[in-house]
Amino acid sequence: MNGRGLGSIVSVLMMAAIAAAGLGGCVSDPTLGYAAGSVFPSGIETIAIPIAENRTFSRDIQFDLTDALIKEVQARTPYRVTDLARADSLLLVQIRDVELDSISRSPLTGLGEEVLVAVTIDFQWTDLAAQADLVARERFTGQRLFVPSAPTGERLELGRFAVVQQLARDVVSELQATW
Repeated sequence: MNGRGLGSIVSVLMMAAIAAAGLGGCVSDPTLGYAAGSVFPSGIETIAIPIAENRTFSRDIQFDLTDALIKEVQARTPYRVTDLARADSLLLVQIRDVELDSISRSPLTGLGEEVLVAVTIDFQWTDLAAQADLVARERFTGQRLFVPSAPTGERLELGRFAVVQQLARDVVSELQATW
């Protein structure tokens, strides 16, 4: 056996030992340590996401949030989005508050130069078979900044779009199994 063949055998054995040592630290229950399985609860295959309930005067934000949630669930989870009659689980969302807070003002006009859009929601993810809440959060808030002043002249819709996208990402992250 030449030196090259022995070196490749040794490197393969070392890689196998490293992989075995790494998997030895994994457990099946993510609350007990590192887990090699899915980060989402098992036993759920489908999810229904009805249009969010809007308790604010901000028009049509419920449609934007629901659309963002559906796309985020489809992109980042193993769940299929379906109608309520076929779903294993249900994600209910209520929009509680939409606020605009001026972060800075122009010294010349007094108008807001940087404005923070904050959206506060409640959401509840329920396992329909067990009639048990998987995740429930109240006063879950997302915030995003937009600049309505010149030269950028960003519109409110841009800030609202950004905060809705962020909230959808954050809600889907909350759907992961407990650690």
